[in-house]
Amino acid sequence: MPPAKTEGLRFQPASDQSLLIYLGEEISLQVHERVRRLLLRLETEPVVGVCNLNPAYCSLLVTFDALKITHDELERILRGYVDRTEDASLPEPRQLEIPACYGGEFGPDLEEVAALHGMAAAQVIELHASVTYVVYFLGFVPGFAYLGELPRELATPRLAAPRRSVPAGSVAIAGNQTGVYPFATPGGWRIIGRTPIAMFRPDRANMSFLSIGDRVRFTPISAAEFAAWKIR
Repeated sequence: MPPAKTEGLRFQPASDQSLLIYLGEEISLQVHERVRRLLLRLETEPVVGVCNLNPAYCSLLVTFDALKITHDELERILRGYVDRTEDASLPEPRQLEIPACYGGEFGPDLEEVAALHGMAAAQVIELHASVTYVVYFLGFVPGFAYLGELPRELATPRLAAPRRSVPAGSVAIAGNQTGVYPFATPGGWRIIGRTPIAMFRPDRANMSFLSIGDRVRFTPISAAEFAAWKIR
């Protein structure tokens, strides 16, 4: 049986200047930690010619300068990095809370989600706020964190047609994921609430409120508490 660090390992050219490394075939904490360890190793021991690193659920996209290194050379180097990923010590994850006002004008899809699952809106809120989520990666737009996994009872397909504009701070679900829209943007996830916290601010030292590996819980708040947060 292959060792855990090479199980599911696969390399695939993604373009003439990028290489995709699969570190597993399913979304799990084990695969997530493999991705983070390889990311950490590459950040602390950069490879000459590598320009950017983009982690996802089970993979890492490595963009490189094709004038400095080839796909084959990079794959050979990265295989050596993967062999040493178990030595990479991950920092303790941050534990963060995101206040969220559910339903009403802030969560226009809450009632429909509840109806789809044959439960009351209050049960949806309770379930959504009962889980500690993992930030698997950031993408789509700056500051948008893909959080998993939802309780199985809440897994819900995306909207059939995306909205043209989703308000900033909208707390939404799709499939077995949840996330917060950092900007007003088109989107097809089902909106169940909104947070007053800015998920992305260019004037902060850490521009994104969330980072890969963070642990996140949502805390229900009232509309009055939401308004109080906004004027802080």
